[in-house]
Amino acid sequence: MQHNRHGRGIRGPLAWPPVPAMRPRAALFDELVLDALERIEARLGKPLGLIELAVEDVPPSDPAPWETQIALARTFPAEHGNPARVVLYRRPIESRAGREEELADLIDEVVTEQVADLIGVPPEDLGRE
Repeated sequence: MQHNRHGRGIRGPLAWPPVPAMRPRAALFDELVLDALERIEARLGKPLGLIELAVEDVPPSDPAPWETQIALARTFPAEHGNPARVVLYRRPIESRAGREEELADLIDEVVTEQVADLIGVPPEDLGRE
């Protein structure tokens, strides 16, 4: 072991072995979003191939005048050959959820509401069984 000028060396490994608990929050969030979309597709019995899901850390701007709080997600309809898109904002959603179970439920609720809005059905029709 190599020592520095104070007689101390490296006290532990520079990197721990990867374990599930060390998974970044953003990766966990992305997995929960995909799980929510898979549940919706299973409920509909068909894939939602014409809708893209995206995740950004925060909304790109302050809330619009008609929004009473920071947006959790936004929906962009298909136009000019681009598919419809649902953008979820990770940090605002995480700040409203406490534990991981609450986060999964909130993501599921947000994705369901946004997709239902895009395809023109009530969110209850896409909800969990």
